[in-house]
Amino acid sequence: MKIVIIGGTGLIGSKTAARLRNKGHEVLAASPNTGVNTVTGEGVAEALAGAEVVIDLANAPSWEDKAVLEFFETAGRNLLAADAKAGVKHHIALSIVGTARLPDNGYFKAKLAQERLIKESSIPYTIVHSTQFMEFLKGIADEATVGAVARLSPAAFQPIASDDVADVMADVALGKPLNGTIEIAGPERAPMNEIIARYLKAANDPRMVEADVHARYFGSELNDQSIVPGENARIGKVGFQDWFRSSQQPK
Repeated sequence: MKIVIIGGTGLIGSKTAARLRNKGHEVLAASPNTGVNTVTGEGVAEALAGAEVVIDLANAPSWEDKAVLEFFETAGRNLLAADAKAGVKHHIALSIVGTARLPDNGYFKAKLAQERLIKESSIPYTIVHSTQFMEFLKGIADEATVGAVARLSPAAFQPIASDDVADVMADVALGKPLNGTIEIAGPERAPMNEIIARYLKAANDPRMVEADVHARYFGSELNDQSIVPGENARIGKVGFQDWFRSSQQPK
């Protein structure tokens, strides 16, 4: 079966592609670097020729509110139109747990617009809502740091390892369309400030972490329900300690 992964050369895309190839499938890892651009439409029809499944893992080059919304709306329309012409049987997109709960977050708003386009199209689909990747813990700390202190929300947080995300994306690609949404998360839930403090300590990073209920997470204040999944979420296998140990191994 031919499977096209838009954003297939990125963190999740490359791991998902490897899993699917190991199962004997033809996988095209598409990105602007390989001549496939969903914003301009360049190379999209050619890439999708003969494909049964399309996995959209593309990310916007800019997170500025207007730019990110334009990216996901334009890319979404172009890709879904190409799906229809190519006869794609299953369109899969990776999105974020809590997209509808943070209306003042420009990135979440853009992902919600992408999801709306998918649901309104004629293509059978599955949307995977994931919690934040463990690989981005340092970025969260950096975003929250002023001087030597990172001020972070004590809201509930349940990050997931990229290997677990890739496992799910591969499984979904080989399953039937749900015409709905599933949620995925890591196995450990704790206040965000505690998880980030644990990461910094493990990384021998001297920054201090302070809990602040008004701290913003990429523009939004959080509560305990903002970015954690519901009770029916699929839970990954990789906990923080195992992920961190693996992340320190030479590549």
